[in-house]
Amino acid sequence: MGKALTALKGPILITGHTGFKGTWLTLLLENMGLEVVGISLPAHEDSLFTRLNRLGKMSESFTDIRDFEQTQKKIAEYAPSVVFHMAAQPLVLNSYKSPRETFDTNVMGTTNVLDSCFHTNSVKVVIAITTDKVYKNTNSNKRFIESDSLAGKDPYSASKVGSEAAVAAWQQVALVNGGPRVISVRAGNVIGGGDFAEDRLLPDVIRGFSANIPVSVRNPNSTRPWQHVLDPLNGYISALAHTLAGGKETAFNFGPIEESLAVGEVVRIAADIWGESAKTLLDKEVIESKESLTLQLDSTLANSVLGWKPTWNQKDAIVATVKWWKKILLEKEDPLLACQVDIETLLKNK
Repeated sequence: MGKALTALKGPILITGHTGFKGTWLTLLLENMGLEVVGISLPAHEDSLFTRLNRLGKMSESFTDIRDFEQTQKKIAEYAPSVVFHMAAQPLVLNSYKSPRETFDTNVMGTTNVLDSCFHTNSVKVVIAITTDKVYKNTNSNKRFIESDSLAGKDPYSASKVGSEAAVAAWQQVALVNGGPRVISVRAGNVIGGGDFAEDRLLPDVIRGFSANIPVSVRNPNSTRPWQHVLDPLNGYISALAHTLAGGKETAFNFGPIEESLAVGEVVRIAADIWGESAKTLLDKEVIESKESLTLQLDSTLANSVLGWKPTWNQKDAIVATVKWWKKILLEKEDPLLACQVDIETLLKNK
């Protein structure tokens, strides 16, 4: 992996670099000695980006990817060799409140980024980050592979299927007219220190635990492929290195090896690690109309082609996430040091 990446002639651009995954990816790439630049909306007040005081630590532009002219201008200015496209409206429940904005960001935003990259000669590869929720899910507990049918149920997943359609279109453009390679990468429910977004399980749990307020947990029997944020990020970098070396695959899944854990089990593990002040209320009502009940990914392709496998199993990922927050909120540790501990764990196990 090292030679392919160190041979790059220009910086690595991350769209959405102020987000949870974008901040972790920035730290990971910088730990690998690579130059990173970013395009994103400004960070939220409680974000990991803000907690780490990342503002001004890299070349960055606060640009809305829905603005094609500005997006094209900034990508041309940075002249990146690689683009990780992460900028998105990432929340299922928010997508019900703002479906048009979700489509504008996730479909047209992706279109704007891709078209800009195809008009910037320096770009060699675009890694488009989508989601495990793009697969046609009938709650059969099937493990999805990359060639399975795509179909969205809610506005979020439908918009990400739309972004996948844009990726497929520009992959065809590259075949006919030339241009950068475009790869789609799909991961499960990422968790880890620093995620404080609304309506996500572990952030909601941590908010309640730290405030000594009972946490109401919806759909406790629903399953998700929980994984530490650094595991899929490591996969994305592996997919990039493989593509730079001539790999022809167009999509990769990155998910846990073991069966997906139920929401109720995740909360129980988190409460055990947090301690006696943790209080939870499991809501037995199932919100079937809004979220799928089961979800599992098959990462065989990533394992066989990239040699990728998770560093953390699902339980260990939950434990690492809760311990990160305990260090920050209860022990007042420097969040950057806490991040470095997890990054070093990953790099030692690569």
